[in-house]
Amino acid sequence: MTTTIVRASHPLRDCATMLRRQLRHLRRYPSMTLMLVGMPVIFLLLFVYVLGGTLGAGLGGDRGDYASYVTPGILLMTVGTAVSGTSVSVAMDMTEGIVARFRTMAIFRPSVLTGHVLGSMAQTLLSVVVVAGVAVLVGFRPAAGVGGWLAALAVIAVFAFALIWLGVALGVSTRSVETASNTPMPLMLLPFLGSGFVPTDSMPAALRWFAEYQPFTPVIETVRGLLMGTPVGGHAAAALAWSAVIGAGSYAWAIRRYNHT
Repeated sequence: MTTTIVRASHPLRDCATMLRRQLRHLRRYPSMTLMLVGMPVIFLLLFVYVLGGTLGAGLGGDRGDYASYVTPGILLMTVGTAVSGTSVSVAMDMTEGIVARFRTMAIFRPSVLTGHVLGSMAQTLLSVVVVAGVAVLVGFRPAAGVGGWLAALAVIAVFAFALIWLGVALGVSTRSVETASNTPMPLMLLPFLGSGFVPTDSMPAALRWFAEYQPFTPVIETVRGLLMGTPVGGHAAAALAWSAVIGAGSYAWAIRRYNHT
């Protein structure tokens, strides 16, 4: 009985060890975290202060109204940016030989990837909180209470978890750190090609179709509805469905590639 309990505890212990390793890397090399926060903040300031007056008038409001409209898109851009950092971090481990050393040790093999995922989740959620704080300073005025904020954060966390596994899969599959840093770039553009910055009603027909059915749009609309107190409708179910499909597919891809490299 004792032996069984000890063996069962190894995966959790190994995952916790790899998480500590990843958190130490993030603390020693803060440049990726600064980029993860800095890029969305720059876009937020650009859109609110440079374009916010005109775009806010187009929405029938002012700069402050546009700040409230664009913030959910900026928060999801933060999540999309995190994928690149995750992919780079995994690719560095895969190309620098440390994974080969881990494979010679008696550890739970998926714990290496799990450490990356959990570390990236902590980094991403911290960045989302910081960006949301900056958004409040520049005019974002949500109507949500504590429950709405927690629900919105939960939706963001679920989607981030799925995309971070995608970043892990891309990092395992690429053969160089440079490729790993470039491959996830399209994910950073999807909030622009959705409802993150302008309503999809204003887009040409073909682009509007793409914008309404790509994965970022239902997540953005769900977060926007929860924070602004507007109806969410079917967007929440679509957001969770996209998260499940992306997460499950990426997890299977990552584990398969990791076990065969």
